[in-house]
Amino acid sequence: MKFPILTVCICGLAASSLPIAAQPGVSASANRAVQPEARITDRIIREVRHELVMLPYYGVFDDLSYKAEGGTVTLIGEVTQPTLKSGAESAVKDIEGVDRVDNQIRVLPLSDTDDRIRLAAYRAIYGDQTLGRYALQAVPPIHIIVNNGRVKLVGVVRTTQEKDLANLRARGVAGAFEVQNDLSVESPR
Repeated sequence: MKFPILTVCICGLAASSLPIAAQPGVSASANRAVQPEARITDRIIREVRHELVMLPYYGVFDDLSYKAEGGTVTLIGEVTQPTLKSGAESAVKDIEGVDRVDNQIRVLPLSDTDDRIRLAAYRAIYGDQTLGRYALQAVPPIHIIVNNGRVKLVGVVRTTQEKDLANLRARGVAGAFEVQNDLSVESPR
């Protein structure tokens, strides 16, 4: 049984899917056969997202995303703690319909310098009057990934101006060699 490949980022976005419409030249019975597969995949996506967001050590300095293809879920991202990597795999493998988990999550190396940059970037971004409202969420949507002095921002903000502001604030952090801004915008203005 083939399932469509779906990729979802866990950085504050709700999982969504496109409705399945009948295609020209495809019989209605053939279209109905595809719908249960799509429903199963949608259910797996919702459950995987829920399980990952509920992990106790998942926070603003971690980036988790995944792909679902059939009964295989591929976990992707970067985390600060090895327990988060193993916990994510354990949580996902128990979901009904998941046959295999391919855990490609990378554990970031321990570094006092990176920890200092993480905290400074957090204060710079979430200490800003405009971006500070995001800090009130259970898992703030702007994730700050620091690896060997390189900062990567991932997640979702509401406007292009907020994306640019987060980038500007991160670039002002002392000790950061470069900033990669991979933030997505909900509704570009």
